[in-house]
Amino acid sequence: MNKQIILVAALFGLLAVILGAFGAHGLEGKVSDYQIGTWKTANQYHFYHTLAMLFLSTFSRAKTPSIRVAFIAFITGIVFFSGSLYLLSTRELLGIENVGILGPITPLGGLFFIIGWIALFWAAIKHKS
Repeated sequence: MNKQIILVAALFGLLAVILGAFGAHGLEGKVSDYQIGTWKTANQYHFYHTLAMLFLSTFSRAKTPSIRVAFIAFITGIVFFSGSLYLLSTRELLGIENVGILGPITPLGGLFFIIGWIALFWAAIKHKS
């Protein structure tokens, strides 16, 4: 699982850099300052949890279920939380009018982040040093 976690984290890290650059350079003057702020929030949490996934790879040799839960929760959190904020930030540019479903998805993504951190905490408690 170590290789899988690193590969996924590398992909998510690559996407975070690309999306961060796009937000800094491609959205300026096209969306409001508020929407750019929302984009930045999405990108920060995207990065934080990508780095958290890399940290998970240090535990992966233990192959505990808690690490797998944290890994999946962080991926889901990034997709739901950051993904929904990326879409909300650019909805006018993308021509997305019906964004009602994105409202509940954002906090659901936050809940997955919380689950991931709890699972990591549990894995650390159970880890034999």
